[in-house]
Amino acid sequence: MKTDWEGGYFPLTLHFSEDYRSKPPKCKFPQGFFLPNVYPSGIVCLSILNEDSGWRPAITVMQVFIGIQDLLDQPNPADPAQTDGYHLFIQDPTEYKRRVRLQAKQYPALV
Repeated sequence: MKTDWEGGYFPLTLHFSEDYRSKPPKCKFPQGFFLPNVYPSGIVCLSILNEDSGWRPAITVMQVFIGIQDLLDQPNPADPAQTDGYHLFIQDPTEYKRRVRLQAKQYPALV
């Protein structure tokens, strides 16, 4: 399936605390990563990573990856984490897609 993200290699860091399983990992893209559900710091905003409401110890790392992958193609406008990405996604989808393709070029796939 071709997406606007195609061709990019997007570094994602997962930090597991000593309380992992009772607390979710912290997932982070590089600072300034363009996606409505990523804070300017790079921290991913995803319900299953929310320690207070969505996290369950049974959630696997694979499920975390799938959730983040889903956010790339289907951002959640009900839970925005950055203003620019959110506004473009809602108000100017063409420009949003252009910015996504531009970002994919900023992080070329490893050969």
